[in-house]
Amino acid sequence: MDLCKTPALAALQEKIATRQATVGIFGLGYVGLPLALRFSEVGIKVLGFDIDQVKVNAINTGKSYIERIAASTIAHAQAQGFNATSDFGRVSEVDALIICVPTPLNKHREPDLSFIISTVEAALPHMREGQLLSLESTTWPGTTEEILAPRLLSRGLIPGQNCALVFSPEREDPGNPHYGTKDIPKVIGGITPTCLSVGIGLYECAIQTMVPVSSPKAAEMTKLLENIHRSVNIGLVNEMKIVADKMGINIHEVIDAAATKPFGFVPYRPGPGLGGHCIPIDPYYLTWKAREYGVNTRFIELAGEINHYMPQWVVGKVMDALNDYGKPIKGSRILVLGLAYKKNIDDTRESPAVEIMDLLQSKGAEIAYSDPHVPNFPRKRDYHFDLHSESLDPDNIASFDCLVIATDHDEFDYSKLYEFAQLIVDTRGRIALGEKLIRA
Repeated sequence: MDLCKTPALAALQEKIATRQATVGIFGLGYVGLPLALRFSEVGIKVLGFDIDQVKVNAINTGKSYIERIAASTIAHAQAQGFNATSDFGRVSEVDALIICVPTPLNKHREPDLSFIISTVEAALPHMREGQLLSLESTTWPGTTEEILAPRLLSRGLIPGQNCALVFSPEREDPGNPHYGTKDIPKVIGGITPTCLSVGIGLYECAIQTMVPVSSPKAAEMTKLLENIHRSVNIGLVNEMKIVADKMGINIHEVIDAAATKPFGFVPYRPGPGLGGHCIPIDPYYLTWKAREYGVNTRFIELAGEINHYMPQWVVGKVMDALNDYGKPIKGSRILVLGLAYKKNIDDTRESPAVEIMDLLQSKGAEIAYSDPHVPNFPRKRDYHFDLHSESLDPDNIASFDCLVIATDHDEFDYSKLYEFAQLIVDTRGRIALGEKLIRA
């Protein structure tokens, strides 16, 4: 690690190298909290910032609000000095500020940077020379240089001279037992070489492999490419599923057969739509920015259209299946299995299961759900159901006119579901074909 020439950044680099720096994490959600805990694990003091007082209180009382993070892990981090606050006046206490806040879309499916901007503007009055600012929130290429840098300059903070500014995209994969925060290589780009050097010095304390790139723009584009790659391939396999269904072909059988090819093919699985905070949203950040350069990203947008359509496809399959059994969807009792956006986690952000529930209810169905990871329907900006997770005893299973497998948690007993259900619409290919099963 090269030593910085300016006194302010040289002092910061020395604090980082000797593990005396304090790290501030802004946004204690599915990205920020694991990162905070990882820094604490290696002996670095962390101060967490969040506007949600419920999260702040939970951290400071040793409780966890994310299923995969044990309360004992929070308690251990507290012993290392980790605590949380909603007071941005404490920004002056930290040496590195890492922003991990949401970057959603607005109602026009355009980027909404309000969480990033409000966080930076709340922190700015309390920032000082000799601090590092790192943005991890996924965004369009140019955000770090066009949105963050001018705000720092307005306060006399000059990246590369008396402060450092980098972009280093988050790469969390909730529920993945093989890759935690420390194991996933960290891409990073700095406004200047000095900024990059300071940023690498900080992150390499907690993360095993660093992947430096030439600029924040390159790092921002890297994150978008990763998620667009998945969005496009999922869109492809979802379209293939629709075609295969019309032809009476089991798409899962086809994917399994194609996956035996030892080269040139990567198996992607179809489903009821995209979920999570990244893949359903990130492609639109690039398509929006590309228009500034006169580029029409038709391929990316087409994949988004296909994936966005899938919940409606599922509801259509439910309607057809009920009709085949002589039942209208209006008044039918339907149990949606799995509320999380993918299996074995409690994260319901952008979950297609929720949209499926909303569409079914709008057509007059009586809706319920069962999810071992989500005991009560969570607070959401666009949806509200006063529901709790249903038990899956034989009598309760049999009481529903139709079961919709939206998320294929391993905890579900699929043989029991098949035995006692009147009708199943399976969007994940978990149950073998039978007379009361419909693939969707």
